[in-house]
Amino acid sequence: MTHPPNAEPQREPVPGRPAAPAAVPAQRGSARAVAAERLRAAATTEPGRLQIIGAVLALLVVAFGAVTALEVSDRSSAADDVVSRSQPLSSDAAAVYRSLASADTMAASGFLAGAEEPEAVHEQYEKAVGEAARLLVRAAANTDAGSASGQEITTLNELLPVYTGLVERARANNRQGLPLGGAYLRYANQKMTAELLPAAERLYEAETGRLHSDTDDARRWPFFALGAGVVALAALVWTQRRNYRRTNRVFNQGLLAATAVTAVVLLWLAVGHTVARAGLRDAMVHGQESLDVLNKARIDSLKARANENLTLVARGAVLTADGAQDKYEKDYTTGMKSLRGRLEHAGRLAGGSPGGGPVAEAVSGAAEWQKRHRAARATDDQGDYNGALEQIIGPGRSTGESFAEVDAALTRALGHEQGEFTAAAESGRGAFGGLPAGAAVLAALGAVAAIAGINRRLSEYR
Repeated sequence: MTHPPNAEPQREPVPGRPAAPAAVPAQRGSARAVAAERLRAAATTEPGRLQIIGAVLALLVVAFGAVTALEVSDRSSAADDVVSRSQPLSSDAAAVYRSLASADTMAASGFLAGAEEPEAVHEQYEKAVGEAARLLVRAAANTDAGSASGQEITTLNELLPVYTGLVERARANNRQGLPLGGAYLRYANQKMTAELLPAAERLYEAETGRLHSDTDDARRWPFFALGAGVVALAALVWTQRRNYRRTNRVFNQGLLAATAVTAVVLLWLAVGHTVARAGLRDAMVHGQESLDVLNKARIDSLKARANENLTLVARGAVLTADGAQDKYEKDYTTGMKSLRGRLEHAGRLAGGSPGGGPVAEAVSGAAEWQKRHRAARATDDQGDYNGALEQIIGPGRSTGESFAEVDAALTRALGHEQGEFTAAAESGRGAFGGLPAGAAVLAALGAVAAIAGINRRLSEYR
């Protein structure tokens, strides 16, 4: 058989071997390629380009609204935590610290009064212990057990019954006139100052750290939302400028409405977040900072009062490590120095605000307290223990009276600063109100307006 030139000879089928499958015609292109081809074709005509522009505008405006809603919701949630969770927990932790220090002070005061402890002093002791226990239960209910705060709460719950047991033993021995009572009281004080109060301080620091973290989260700028808003607004302005250059028409109602809506949401976002940041910053700088200083000042005063009482309880039996000074008298002096420094700091923070009045009263009371303390120490050094005791816990012109004045003034100052913090933080949280939902709704309306504006332009080609 002869074959034409350049023609491929046909192969004869081999018996017993299946014939080769028929060739499948190659497809002209995938679905994606077809879609791309149609898009390129549409982009070569003005109606096609307008459709693409309308879709992009709608997508940008909707994306702006969605990102704004998400970022603002996140910051609003953090601001809500500041007001309703982290700051109350920080305040409770400070109250636990104060209550424990107050219990230790009242225990020493009651012991000094003799076998018959004054009922008022005993009630204050019981109230302080009960308050600490109640606040620890509440803190445990709002804290993860494995967290740093949870561990400190567990420690405090374990140590508090040990401390109160030592105090009860001290009282029982004191009622019988046994000197062992003083040893039990000193041991209870050691348990308080070396274990309970440090754990309470760590709890306070942990909760205050969480407060600062929540505040920082709430104050972070929503950069993605702001950027999306600027891009959407720029695209809308560019589209209207393009429309004007091609048609010589100044306004397109749909595009103008979409631009106005986008500008409103962007302005609302910027102003609202600025106001929120300012409110939360004011809460931290003028509220929480003052609260922190005043809480520590009050604890200094409570610890100083406990050491002052223990100076008479120990009667020189407990010395510093070098054996040169009475330990409790030295601790009193250190505590009062710290108290003066914190009160000066609190006074500077208060400035001329109404909160400065109680701080000034505390400063005056602390100065009088130290004056009376020096007189009591001089009386005791002369061997007149009963006279010194009267000057420490007596009903008139005693150091106990000065301590009470300082404590009452600090309580008023704390109440004022707590109110300032709450008002400023709630103002900051309120600035976020309605913004997430409002941004989402307005963005949807803006997208509809943009599409309507483009469709109006498209109708001119029909």
